[in-house]
Amino acid sequence: MAKIIGKYFIAWIPSSEVIAKVDSIKNSLKDNFGLKYALKSPPHITLKMPFSWNEAKEHLLIQNLQKFLSHENDFTLDLDGFGKFGKRVIFIKVSRSEELVQLQSRLVQHCKQELKLVKELSDSNYHPHMTIAFKDLKTRAFEEYWNYVCKLTFCQQNQTGKIVLLKKIENSWSFFENLKSQDTLIL
Repeated sequence: MAKIIGKYFIAWIPSSEVIAKVDSIKNSLKDNFGLKYALKSPPHITLKMPFSWNEAKEHLLIQNLQKFLSHENDFTLDLDGFGKFGKRVIFIKVSRSEELVQLQSRLVQHCKQELKLVKELSDSNYHPHMTIAFKDLKTRAFEEYWNYVCKLTFCQQNQTGKIVLLKKIENSWSFFENLKSQDTLIL
């Protein structure tokens, strides 16, 4: 039997209320400008960049990550306003959270040591954000996109919703497994 390698990443997923608001913005960008690539994944904040894993050993990956995350504390995140990375990405800003930065650092280190996953450059230069447009942004029209987004408002405070494992299925990222949730949120 051939080994099947899947693509995965680990992310924080907000409450269903925030998901609906972010999806509304993504859909607005699609309707107004044809920007649809960001709709291929649910609203999230990446904690561990995409990696490859043997599908036959998914249960070991899930057990390992759930055990690691069971010792992590919950925290509040503030999502406020918009930002950009050059003319490549437009995102919702995540206010500085030392708890999030420390969790991401511990998780990446755990993944490197225990799961033998590669530490990506963006794992080291962590800048938490929630992407709303990328990849299909056209440089010549970027100012038009940016001006449109700057007229919107976005301000939400969220307890840690879920930390999940997402899997690439048919060119889209899908929820695969819940790794940690906070009981007080209904998602």
